[in-house]
Order: sequence, then structure tokens, then C-alpha cells
Amino acid sequence: MMALIRLVAIIIAIEALFYVLLSIYIRSLRREALEKEWDHRHPEKSGASPERREFVRRSMVGFEKTLRARLIGWVMVLPVVAIVTIIFFVNYY
Repeated sequence: MMALIRLVAIIIAIEALFYVLLSIYIRSLRREALEKEWDHRHPEKSGASPERREFVRRSMVGFEKTLRARLIGWVMVLPVVAIVTIIFFVNYY
């Protein structure tokens, strides 16, 4: 039983680390794409400006909601399902 608790704790810690790292990385990619989109649409206002920051901020609000849901599914749920499936097939077949 102690080994199972240890396994669960390690898996949760690793998944949380991956969740945080992927979240930061994907947000930075999206932010960069939005900044390039702003520069492409408004070549006269390219560079750091209050309008650009507001455009990026508003665009990121909806994206972060969907990002959180997708990451929880891919990083937190999918590995647990895979591990449980592997354990089931190894032990019962």
C-alpha cells in the first residue's frame, strides 16, 4: 500500500510540473503569435504600445480558459488512465 501511495505522489508531482511548464510555454507561443498578428494588422503601430498590450490581454482571456481545460485533460488525466490500463492488463491477463 505504501508503494502505491508513493507512486501516486510521484505521478502527481511530475504531472503538476509538466502542467506548469506546458502552460507557460503554450501561453508564450500564443502571446507571440498575437503580437505578430497585431504587427501585421497595424504596421504603423508595431512595437510595444498600450493598444497592442490590450489586444493581447483581451485575446488571451478566452484562450487561457480553453488551455486550462485541454492541459488538464492531456497532462493530468490521460497518463493516469494509461497507467491504470497498463496495470489492469498486466495483472489480470
